[in-house]
Amino acid sequence: MDDHHLRQTPYSDPGDLNAGGLPRDPRRLAASVRDLLIHRGEGRLFGYEVPEKRLHHDAESRYVTKILRILAERGDTPLTERRSPDGRFVGTCRDFSLLLCSLLRATGTPARLRCGFATYFVDDWYEDHWVTEYRAPDGRWRLADAQVHHEYDVPFDPMDVPRDRFLVAGDVWRACREGRVDPQTCGFSPVEGLRGLWFVRGNVLRDLAALNGVELLPWDGWDPQLAIREPLTEDDLAATDAVAAARSEDDWRRLYADPRMTVPAEITSHAPYLGDRQVTLPAR
Repeated sequence: MDDHHLRQTPYSDPGDLNAGGLPRDPRRLAASVRDLLIHRGEGRLFGYEVPEKRLHHDAESRYVTKILRILAERGDTPLTERRSPDGRFVGTCRDFSLLLCSLLRATGTPARLRCGFATYFVDDWYEDHWVTEYRAPDGRWRLADAQVHHEYDVPFDPMDVPRDRFLVAGDVWRACREGRVDPQTCGFSPVEGLRGLWFVRGNVLRDLAALNGVELLPWDGWDPQLAIREPLTEDDLAATDAVAAARSEDDWRRLYADPRMTVPAEITSHAPYLGDRQVTLPAR
């Protein structure tokens, strides 16, 4: 069966990585990713002070080839071997998810990135987050969170995250629009300004892009309202409603073809430490 979720994208492509030595079991792959990366907010968890250069620059790595290159520079051990913090790549949830997605695809498991919100980091809060969605042997799509695979005490299987603990962005958008969730409880909790319906909309658009093979950095923008936080127009609301209601591959492809939803070749990366910069994305 031709499954496009087995195909690497320009972002997930591992380059000349020899996948022959990798396990095919998704759980073992997720464990390996957890042991290769450290989130840039996790230094205290490991008793490790992340060097400023790594804190500022590692997570700007848009492609798996660069993540793997940095890992190779910091140690020559196999990807399946646990590393000390100073031998790891310093990333974000998106990097854990992209690397797992890449390794799953490379070893024969269909996978894709999902952008949304987690309810298991901060009480009564929908935290900006990314996970990997993969097709299990039973044909069901499951959510995997490599970042919490171990080191975290979560009350669920991180290889089958319940859909009410991680919510894809469209589900949170619908809950906000229907008055079931307060948009001011959705966003990046450490920064007061990064929350609200405009933020949820941004994640809806990033999730749609990821489903179409454009796996962005969390702070990438192209629509001015993704950055300036102005009230959304009726057109913005209606278009985002349509994306949030979509449930099929055909719908996702059709909606992404809408110029309002398509990520352009030139975007702005609003990098937290390095400031805004223009980026040219690879052709699809």
